[in-house]
Amino acid sequence: MQTAVVFLLATVIAVPLTKRFRLGAVLGYLLAGVVIGPPLLGLVSDTEGVATISEFGVVLMLFVIGLELSPQRLWVMRRAVFGTGLLQVVATSLAIGAVAFYLFGLSGKAAVVVGGSLALSSTAFGLQILAERKEAGSAYGRQVFAILLFQDLAAIPLIAAVPLLASSTAQSFDLLAIARTVAVIVAVGVGGRYLLRWVFRFVARADSVEVFTATALLVVMGVAFLMELAGLSATLGAFMAGMLLADSEYRHEMESNIEPFKGLLLGLFFISVGMSMDLSLLLERPGLIFGLVAALLVLKGVLLWPLGRLLGGLNRSDSLRLVMLLACGGEFAFVVLRLAAEKHLIAVAQRDALVLTITLTMALTPLLVVLAARGLQRGPKKPAREFDAIDTDTPRVIIAGFGRVGQIIARVLRAQKIPFVALEHSAEQVDFSRRFGNINLFFGDPARPELLRAAQAEKAEVFVLATDDPEANLRTARLVKRQYPHLKIIARARNRQHVFRLMDMGVDEPIRETFHSSLKMTRMTLEALGLPHEYAVDRVERFRRYDEDMLKKQALVYDDETKLMQSTRDALADLQKLFEADAEPGAEREREKGTVEPEEP
Repeated sequence: MQTAVVFLLATVIAVPLTKRFRLGAVLGYLLAGVVIGPPLLGLVSDTEGVATISEFGVVLMLFVIGLELSPQRLWVMRRAVFGTGLLQVVATSLAIGAVAFYLFGLSGKAAVVVGGSLALSSTAFGLQILAERKEAGSAYGRQVFAILLFQDLAAIPLIAAVPLLASSTAQSFDLLAIARTVAVIVAVGVGGRYLLRWVFRFVARADSVEVFTATALLVVMGVAFLMELAGLSATLGAFMAGMLLADSEYRHEMESNIEPFKGLLLGLFFISVGMSMDLSLLLERPGLIFGLVAALLVLKGVLLWPLGRLLGGLNRSDSLRLVMLLACGGEFAFVVLRLAAEKHLIAVAQRDALVLTITLTMALTPLLVVLAARGLQRGPKKPAREFDAIDTDTPRVIIAGFGRVGQIIARVLRAQKIPFVALEHSAEQVDFSRRFGNINLFFGDPARPELLRAAQAEKAEVFVLATDDPEANLRTARLVKRQYPHLKIIARARNRQHVFRLMDMGVDEPIRETFHSSLKMTRMTLEALGLPHEYAVDRVERFRRYDEDMLKKQALVYDDETKLMQSTRDALADLQKLFEADAEPGAEREREKGTVEPEEP
């Protein structure tokens, strides 16, 4: 109980702090392990026991990765995964293995293990940082995902190869061990293909979430246990179980049920890594450790840069972002190196030095990403390709942004034969939209004065701000208001603060992107509860008018947090009184007489 309380307390304190500074949850887990482990406070001393339990988090992560790797998805991503990803792993493994063999004097087998393990990057760090920065769908984000995906695939045979390398002699491999490995993999694949689905269909008839979750955990642990009995890696078994169920009808339910266990145990795994860090090495031999950290980051960065530029087709800024995310070591290296030390392929001191090096590179990754992003923001942003030359008839409307909102507006304008020009800063969005017809859509930044002049903004009547980036939205609005004050601006707003800033610039009635859809959903909810249509319309319309009035009042004090909070409390109380008055006898008769005239929202 005491150990559990220590783990939870350290996690609750460390993880929110690192996430607050946008350094990621994984770094928080590592720091928590360092603080509560033998390196500092020594609140938990059984690092081996914790590591044994926590490795099941890696097993579950491999199972979830296997679930996500259906053959169809792999086929769609085949060029990036098996092209760039394969070349990155092979080139980096060979380079690091050669350095380990020739400069550090490691044996051939040890060099293979060290090169392969250090070639892997952190999937947990990379995907989390992409998600936090909302860049998973960008060009470099997709390339990062593809490389990490192949690295996860490459980790499986690497983990499985460690026992084979340990059991082989200097002249030849143990052919019996290789045959046993192949036989077990084939048996699990064939048996699981025909048995697992029948098992899940049988369990699903019980209609019990608990039993279904227990079955999913049993499958993962059972296959992993069989692999261990055969002398193979448990992670290989978990990954195979996930692959076998990737196109099952129960895939999403299994993933959602196992996700909480995976998250907790993976967090425990990173805490155990932090606990096992030998900080005395950093004090005794700082030159060696920092030299290894710098060498790993530089060597992987040098190899990743041309992959991003040439094979990935990324520009310089995106290639730099890719390097910052993938130059670090990864969590699977901990598993490989620990297994290699147990099989006496590398010395315990070598494992400790490499684990400390990998941990430090992972800890530096969020900082490097932030520094790179700030450096790129200071420099001039050059587009991946030149902006389009705008050659079109005089438009009545200019649309800035051609995403979901801009496309709907353009379709209606085109149906009404109203001339317009659309400007979109994403080259991919422009190329995709042009496949569906010949429209006046051009690649360019709406916040550039020269593009607005080329679009004949001085002759237009309406300027529609439909971009989904609030900051870009504000920059464009500021430019249009200053240079083309005659234009009527129809602006899309993300939230109330965005509305307030647009109103400060003189934009009348910005449109909140989720407000009207939320009102319609509210009306439908009231009607689904059995309220009459007219009554639901009336309540929603009253709320709409009241909220829009309050928005205008709050725009006058939005920079004063105290007054803003007070106005929100007052508005809530007033709205409650308004609805309570509606519930009094005679209120409905007054509405019917025309005192209140509801309008359709």
